[in-house]
Amino acid sequence: MKRPQLLSPIKATLNGTLVHPSYFLLVGIPGLGPNTHFWLALPLCFMYTLATLGNLTIVFIIRVERRLHEPMYLFLAMLSAIDLILSSVTMPKMASLFLTGIQEIEFNVCLAQMFFIHSLSAMESAVLLAMAFDRFVAICHPLRHASVLTATTVAKIGLAALTRGFVFFFPLPFILKRLSYCRKHTVTHSFCLHQDIMKLSCTDTTVNVVYGLFIILSVMGVDSLFIGFSYILILRAVLALSSQGAALKALNTCISHLCAVLVFYVPLIGLSVVHRLGGPTSLLHVIMANVYLLLPPVVNPVVYGAKTKEIRSRILHLFSLDGR
Repeated sequence: MKRPQLLSPIKATLNGTLVHPSYFLLVGIPGLGPNTHFWLALPLCFMYTLATLGNLTIVFIIRVERRLHEPMYLFLAMLSAIDLILSSVTMPKMASLFLTGIQEIEFNVCLAQMFFIHSLSAMESAVLLAMAFDRFVAICHPLRHASVLTATTVAKIGLAALTRGFVFFFPLPFILKRLSYCRKHTVTHSFCLHQDIMKLSCTDTTVNVVYGLFIILSVMGVDSLFIGFSYILILRAVLALSSQGAALKALNTCISHLCAVLVFYVPLIGLSVVHRLGGPTSLLHVIMANVYLLLPPVVNPVVYGAKTKEIRSRILHLFSLDGR
């Protein structure tokens, strides 16, 4: 089969012609040969299956169990739905790359994948913030929890998370399309990220750099600060409890959420730092990006399934019914 032409002029501008590639080339993991990539596809497919089944199970259980229609579990259902979509946007293409060795990803498809990755990550960050707020109210103001976090309020928070993720990241594909790509067209990841595509341009990327930094600080940066502040207040309230048993019980309700926050934010912050330091994309960039995108959809349902008594008992009940 004949490959499509790599470079194609899109439209003339005052300064010349915008040149967009017909497709980008995905590398996978730099330094590894096709045989190693092939064998990496097997654990990747297993991770995708685990992420899909785990998150679908969480959403299904919370959907059918009316006693789980509380803010903490509704936010968890939102988190699982986001992780389900995020893993479906990234893992199948990665598995295809590793299995078949076909590196091409069409230009507009790459931009669409990039938009979904960044916007869904912003939505996940907002839901993690909402879950921190839920824990703050439940521990610091337990008598007001039911009146503050009503079903209507939870729905509005979910809608706000969806809207913010869409609005802030919707311009990214368009500010990437205003660039010309006349250098190499190899995306040094297994998926498309804004920072990676931007580096392939041979025109001025100041707007992309400034806007990218603005949204990472105003979205994930602000969310992480508020989450940290919430846990400072939670810790202060817990330390003020006279009973050690009550303090441990209160902290135990936060463990699953803390694990989700650490799994999401630690790779994100590390990835942002190494990208902002400049220089060519290295193996460290690729590994951190893979951890940032692939780990939360797999780990979150496992952690919440193991640490949340209501969900764990329901899962065990489902398996016991299947075993009869």
